[in-house]
Amino acid sequence: MTDKELLKEAKEAKEGAYAPYSHFRVGAALLGKSGTVYRGANVENAAYSVTCCAERVALFKAVTSGESDFTAIAVTSDSDDLTFPCGVCRQALNEFGPDMEVISSNKDLKYKKLTLEKLLPHAFSGKEME
Repeated sequence: MTDKELLKEAKEAKEGAYAPYSHFRVGAALLGKSGTVYRGANVENAAYSVTCCAERVALFKAVTSGESDFTAIAVTSDSDDLTFPCGVCRQALNEFGPDMEVISSNKDLKYKKLTLEKLLPHAFSGKEME
């Protein structure tokens, strides 16, 4: 799957966002090593700490569907600026794909691609607990 195809999946996922407070809709498309794409959109809550980002919605869908190896995630929003995963999402993604590519775009799908390792250097991996 090309970067642009994955970004189109993320853009379509954004349509399912529930963002009545921030009005900042985000869509994500997570590509499993199997070739399956898992979509997610942000789901807000009046108690902001309960809100779940699009990236984690896609990740949780994938993991609960039995997939745990990923190659890339595309993220987009309605912003003129590039939208990158927040720190919590970076850490959650790192659990399952520390070498995945992160394709961050703006509303026009202009994008920048980085590895998760570049976005989250020195990540906590759980190996520290062994």
